[in-house]
Amino acid sequence: MRSTRATAAVSRLNQRSEGRRYLMVMTGDGQFVLRERLESGDKDVAEALPLDDFVRLVNATGPQVAPRMTKNDVAFAKQLVRKT
Repeated sequence: MRSTRATAAVSRLNQRSEGRRYLMVMTGDGQFVLRERLESGDKDVAEALPLDDFVRLVNATGPQVAPRMTKNDVAFAKQLVRKT
């Protein structure tokens, strides 16, 4: 199903955003809308977008997770620095 990528992106956003709840709505023409659930009701975060644009928007929304760096990654990054 087309909406699997969008659903997974919204799920990751909800995991990153403590205290906030987001949901996805699929329109009749196959576009996606991101909504935030508030006590007073649901509020649209963005207008209806096609799948790829929607996933890009959701991934950029909310707090971002810092990439995990292992000791080997740090050592390799040090080696990549050009010495003058």
